[in-house]
Amino acid sequence: MKGIQYSAAEAKNQRPFETLLELFKEIIVHTSGDVTEALDWLRQLDEHYKITNDQYTFDDFVEELLDAGYVAADVKQGGAPVLTSKGEAGVRKRAMDSIFSNIKKGERGQHKTRAAGNDGEALGDMRAYQFGDSLDKIVMNESLKNALGSNGLDHFQMTQDHLVVEDANFSSSLSTVLMIDISHSMILYGEDRITPAKMVALALAEWITTQFPKDSLDIIVYGNDSWPISIKELPYLQVGPYHTNTVAGLELALDILRKKRSTNKQIFNITDGKPSCLIESDGSYYKNSFGLDPYIVGKCHTMAAKAKRAQVPIHTFMVARDQYLQHFVNSFTEINGGKAYYTGLNKLGEMIFSDYQANIKKRSK
Repeated sequence: MKGIQYSAAEAKNQRPFETLLELFKEIIVHTSGDVTEALDWLRQLDEHYKITNDQYTFDDFVEELLDAGYVAADVKQGGAPVLTSKGEAGVRKRAMDSIFSNIKKGERGQHKTRAAGNDGEALGDMRAYQFGDSLDKIVMNESLKNALGSNGLDHFQMTQDHLVVEDANFSSSLSTVLMIDISHSMILYGEDRITPAKMVALALAEWITTQFPKDSLDIIVYGNDSWPISIKELPYLQVGPYHTNTVAGLELALDILRKKRSTNKQIFNITDGKPSCLIESDGSYYKNSFGLDPYIVGKCHTMAAKAKRAQVPIHTFMVARDQYLQHFVNSFTEINGGKAYYTGLNKLGEMIFSDYQANIKKRSK
């Protein structure tokens, strides 16, 4: 469990099952969907923090996890436990809640968490407040009416459950391709960069599909080659013994976006920033892991210009701090007209969601 820090659970009135379930949903991303390994990690945490007791043991938790349908025994794997569709959905929801929680802790006005109701065309429809809704869209009269109806005037108290917001829609949809670098360097030097990338992808997928169903999100990974993956595959994603073929990733991303009818299109690229591979016209691989190869850099710049002509901004999220790599990303971004972010892994989600928010606001005007 190197690189992961946990503390004793402090939630009040929470059953041991609920506490362990939330931890399980996070750990399973670190183990790339390996339920057996995740349960082993969780058992160690339980032994250390004494989450279970004689009345509710860890084995009781595993049995309830099976009964609740989060995991199931896979006959093809000799009865080994695997995630179910319900379990995968729970992992996505946990990732989204975790990232939004971090955004909420940011400075006011710096990281908006959601755009439904921000600068959209008012519908006159109202719905229950959801975490991240803009406070200026709260319909106070209706919210006060709900609070009075629940508690009366003598014991008046307003909670989040009483709040109502005015809904809004947007004039056009947004198509996003999220590129994830799965080259070997994403786990080198004792730093796990791939797990935060997966967490962001899981959260972004859950957020867009539940809050902005008209928008589309495609996810692709790239190493020596590039290929699309489904949302369902995200928890199981691992890095490989690959170089970094940024050009192949961009080519696939642009090909996907070319088929979209959306007016607004964008690419998010999570990478450590060092392109080191190309596929030549004869199908052979050109690779150079030493420094920034001018030939490879030139091809990347060509793709940046191609995306700009197609009016597709590329927003690069650098998870490395090397100055020479930042110089490359700066030049790439200048050619394309997108944005470059140099952020620690713990801020990755905040930056991506904030950028998505900014693009939502632009298209709603």
